[in-house]
Amino acid sequence: MWKVKQKAGTIWKSQESPPKSYPKEMRYKPLLESLAPPDPMSQFNLKRGSPEEEFPNLARNSTWMGRILTLAMYQRQFNRCTESGVIFDDVLRPGIEEPGDCSDPVSVGCVAGDAQSYILFCDFFDRVIEAYHEHKISSQTPESDFNYDNLKGGDDFDRAYAVRCEVSAVRGIEDFCFPTHCSRGERRQLLSLARKALQGLEDELPGRLLLLEDLTQDQQTQLDLKPPSSLQLRSGVARDWPDARAVWWSKDGSLVVWVNMDDHLRLVSIQEDANVAEAFKCICINLQKLEQRYKALRHPFICKQQLGWVTSSPADVGTGLRINVYLKLQHLPQNKRLRDVLKRLRICMNKTADSPALYRVSNATTFGLSEVELTQLVVDGVKLLITMEKRLEAGREMEELVPTQK
Repeated sequence: MWKVKQKAGTIWKSQESPPKSYPKEMRYKPLLESLAPPDPMSQFNLKRGSPEEEFPNLARNSTWMGRILTLAMYQRQFNRCTESGVIFDDVLRPGIEEPGDCSDPVSVGCVAGDAQSYILFCDFFDRVIEAYHEHKISSQTPESDFNYDNLKGGDDFDRAYAVRCEVSAVRGIEDFCFPTHCSRGERRQLLSLARKALQGLEDELPGRLLLLEDLTQDQQTQLDLKPPSSLQLRSGVARDWPDARAVWWSKDGSLVVWVNMDDHLRLVSIQEDANVAEAFKCICINLQKLEQRYKALRHPFICKQQLGWVTSSPADVGTGLRINVYLKLQHLPQNKRLRDVLKRLRICMNKTADSPALYRVSNATTFGLSEVELTQLVVDGVKLLITMEKRLEAGREMEELVPTQK
């Protein structure tokens, strides 16, 4: 047992020394405290040169940020700062750190530190969004459509080609900075909110919330959890890893919700039978349930006029929805018309590391179409790709199947 002593109104344990005070410290402490500003951040002064001196070198930059940013635009944004402290250089940093390659798909090359970034730096962000998503921003807020019954097909792919599918959606939470800019305190508050909100799912979909640091090696493998990438570390997304990062996992394995990873929330539904209709239904139902829970907690999902749902990346504005279908393809990837076909279908296809013949087919953008329309786009595209693959297998031409430009 530890013995407790009391002396001069102070209690301390016998193993510890009592706190010491020095006459000079007591004499000068009030003076030093009076000199300290009540809000040190208000006195923050960046030692920067002129916009011309600070303008980044974009000579070999292949991102949309690098293609769109001009000195005049940089000058207009240079002295602006959001209420949480995001400056324009914070927005540009990912594209400067990872300038991309001309042979790869063009990335956005920028990130929003908070929701206000999309407003304060709209002169820049709007142009990046329009270029990446190939859709003009209008004065109307994009409408959401979670009526999964309107989806035609998606549950009838040929399993000889369709291996599995994954439907995901990301959301940002109002009143918090995005992961690239948030503090430890904000991240921990977001985790606390997620605990409360996710309880609303457990009545109909039992599951449990696990901290990343508590996951076993088997659980990490099952969830395909990898260490933070170099870009995540440099952009600040993985700051203090794995503090306050968590995953909610339904017992039946139909839904996974990631908390404080690349975004505040990411819902993922995986179907090993490639049933896109079922995965999409799961996301629609549970996303709307969580939306109501967060509204009740007075921290709704972030939605902006003209842009729809917004998170840290301009690549996810609008719906935040990603539909991935994994296909076994032998002949189609070698066909010279494939690139043109994918462009006309408005989908993209990437080779996976799992198998030489396994490809991931997904929606190219998230903005400009509703959730049902985007999912339908991928479903129709996958069906056509499988039909083309069968034609090529049989030694026949696929020219007559090439669609007109959408």
